[in-house]
Amino acid sequence: MITIKTKIEWEEKLKFNATSGAGHNISMGSGDDENSPLELLLMGLGGCTGIDVVLILEKMKAEIENFDVDIEAERADEHPKRFEKIHLNYYFKGKNLDERKVEKAIDLSENKYCSASASLNAEITSSYEIEHTD
Repeated sequence: MITIKTKIEWEEKLKFNATSGAGHNISMGSGDDENSPLELLLMGLGGCTGIDVVLILEKMKAEIENFDVDIEAERADEHPKRFEKIHLNYYFKGKNLDERKVEKAIDLSENKYCSASASLNAEITSSYEIEHTD
């Protein structure tokens, strides 16, 4: 079993500071100028699947020059207002980015390796775009 720890400290009003087990800090809260906890959850999902996809494509000898993931999510109207639908759009730029390899990398991340997506109770869909360079 793997244990992950983090600490959340209340700063003021509805503002909190989170410290990861590695000692990294990020603030969050409910104000317009603060990171929302739900946005951070989506960021974690994007980072998790992004790491998987890049590692898998590198093993497939793809030469990635640029990679981004845009995420859009819909929340329920009623409390707890959980995410019901999440869509990830992957953007790739590089060499040797075969569509089959990209699809396989995304599928492996979403259905086997990404712990974040496996932890969410939402319908997760994806799409991708590839810009080939020579």
